[in-house]
Amino acid sequence: MDSSKDIFATGTFVGRIWDPRVQGPSLVVVRGGAAVDITSKAVPTMRDLLERDDAAAYAARAEGTVVAGLEELLSLSVGSGNSRTLHLLAPCDLQAVKACGVTFARSMIERVIEERAAGNPDLAQKMREKVTAIIGDSLRNLKAGSPAAARVKQALIEEGVWSQYLEVGIGPDAEVFTKGQVLSSVGHAADVGLHPISRWNNPEPEIVLAVNSRGVVQGATLGNDVNLRDVEGRSALLLGKAKDNNASCAIGPFIRLFDPTYAIDDVRNAELSLRVEGEDGFVLNGSSSMKEISRDPLDLVAQTLGRHHQYPDGFMLFMGTLFAPTEDRDSPGQGFTHKIGDIVTIANDRLGALTNRVRLSTECPPWDFGISHLMRNLSQRQLL
Repeated sequence: MDSSKDIFATGTFVGRIWDPRVQGPSLVVVRGGAAVDITSKAVPTMRDLLERDDAAAYAARAEGTVVAGLEELLSLSVGSGNSRTLHLLAPCDLQAVKACGVTFARSMIERVIEERAAGNPDLAQKMREKVTAIIGDSLRNLKAGSPAAARVKQALIEEGVWSQYLEVGIGPDAEVFTKGQVLSSVGHAADVGLHPISRWNNPEPEIVLAVNSRGVVQGATLGNDVNLRDVEGRSALLLGKAKDNNASCAIGPFIRLFDPTYAIDDVRNAELSLRVEGEDGFVLNGSSSMKEISRDPLDLVAQTLGRHHQYPDGFMLFMGTLFAPTEDRDSPGQGFTHKIGDIVTIANDRLGALTNRVRLSTECPPWDFGISHLMRNLSQRQLL
């Protein structure tokens, strides 16, 4: 990441590292081109930092110890992190990991195609032509839940192509689901996992909001909501199996906290790039623009947390993606799907880059450090 120094030279970036000296995670802030450990009794976890009203100011002034150079952490070879080596973790810990789906018109159409094709990539192109002929791209200008969206919904019902994906895409209620379990997300330079039953899948480049228990958005980071198109396409009731698998959720490299240099409008105007590089020489470049999202980020937060649902440790919220790959990788008409060994890089000029390697979830390092392990580790370090 050649521009990393420029990206991290301004702003307040916080994250988590695995520190082999204490056999556990530590909270770090990027300062002077280095990762500075600011873990203390005041902020033993990222959850505790984000609960502070002065999160960015605290992180900027907190005393700490340099543990590694920033370039060293960001340039670690993919898949090299283990309990014996210093490496970046996902920058969240006790937060729930939530996601909003079908928030962009173009990707919404692809979800309809997945459903109509019943998860079969061989049928996708024929379905794409049929659905596009009826729907076109007119949905991109619709405001979800608006009277205009309601009229489109009625017209689509009359055409016989109404779908549950269109319901959450342009209806009043957003789709909000649990992407992964607390502490199960992986960070920059980790392997990401595909469930072995999937044969049609892709990365999903997204911005992820860091939200505290009061519903205050404290910052943002990057995420890869690994997507199994065939599994979810067979039945929406398989969403849990399609989304929550070992190493299927990547977040990082750092959370950029809101401060005078970065705010929610920067999120609203963010442009994300995606690059997939295969061992077979295949290269896919894609993008996602937050300017085209159908629902405002703060509306998605409000639909997730409120009197109807509380999150005492806060949550990380994936906000969906415009990216839906249709470029053929192998056979004509079958579109894109991952191959083992693919290197996926999601980047934004204000948040940095998140790079991961694709493997089967059964071959990724097993998730074996849960909440009980974290609490015991912090207690042993006299941080609780």
